[in-house]
Amino acid sequence: MLGRLMPESASLQAVLTDRIFLGLTIASALILGLVVTLLLVFSIRYRRGSTADRHPLPEIVSREFEIGWTAATIFLFVFVFWWAASAEIGAYSVPPNAIEIHVVAKQWMWKTQASNGAREINELHVPVNAPVKLIMTSQDVIHSFFVPAFRLKRDVLPDQQTEAWFQATKTGTFHLLCTEYCGTDHARMLGRVIVMEPEAYARWLSAQPEGDDLAHQGARLFSERGCAGCHAPSSRVHAPSLAGIWDRPVPLDGGRFATADAAYIRDSILQPGRDVVAGYAPVMPSYAGLLDDGEIQALTAYIRALGSEPGVVREPGTPEVRSNVPGGVRARSPAMVPGAPVRDEPAPAGPGRP
Repeated sequence: MLGRLMPESASLQAVLTDRIFLGLTIASALILGLVVTLLLVFSIRYRRGSTADRHPLPEIVSREFEIGWTAATIFLFVFVFWWAASAEIGAYSVPPNAIEIHVVAKQWMWKTQASNGAREINELHVPVNAPVKLIMTSQDVIHSFFVPAFRLKRDVLPDQQTEAWFQATKTGTFHLLCTEYCGTDHARMLGRVIVMEPEAYARWLSAQPEGDDLAHQGARLFSERGCAGCHAPSSRVHAPSLAGIWDRPVPLDGGRFATADAAYIRDSILQPGRDVVAGYAPVMPSYAGLLDDGEIQALTAYIRALGSEPGVVREPGTPEVRSNVPGGVRARSPAMVPGAPVRDEPAPAGPGRP
């Protein structure tokens, strides 16, 4: 009976979410039942004209009852808070071996790209029983990435990166929706997540035409956009080296420190005067409006591929690309259906529009 009332559950997070929902529902029903029962009993027992004893309780009994009721309420609140908070914190703790997928939302479509270059529009292929990390941003307005069967919902914001992760536990095709009103064709911003067995997923990857992976796209942009002219070791411009900085503390002016993660890289590209590295002049121009979100993701992947340990620093220009995406083919090309081309444009709004 309960399975008919609840939507399909197909991820680890869905199991935890359903348990919390069921627990809160049962607790709420018990409290409601207790309140209604007491209300009915007291209404009948102490109705007008009844001979029930209405003398006040002894002070010691009244005090202990009030303290016990208050303590039970506090205990229940703390338990529910701990239970829900632990599940929510786990939703942000990405396993280190997670498959990395970059997601770009735009009116009215979802664009996804794996770190090895596999790209899709309005579809996302993933293997079952493998953690998948989503790095998401929007090219225009606020969207919201929602997969009901995974109990996964995360806002996708312009000029920012948000992250989420899931681990599918069932194979099949599951709905992907946008749950933040984003314009005229918001209801048509639909997609699907296709969960496959690992062997089938590897075959699907190998069926995709070859193309550049995300880090190598970033390497080309690094040169084409002039980044290498300042950040390369041989540059005459006094700019910080980007080799080996990923996920490490960066000293800033004023004695502050920042971690060189995706958010820091993005801010440094779009707002270079915000967090200036200590010992360097604020001479870098802003690339706001010059780079789209996909290009920023590619540059971020490239800097990440340069490494994070000083002992294994790789100079900009020849990154050792590390991919968490299974499969033997290094690079893929866009495809909604294996081997089929995909246009980088949303579907028409309706029959009346071209």
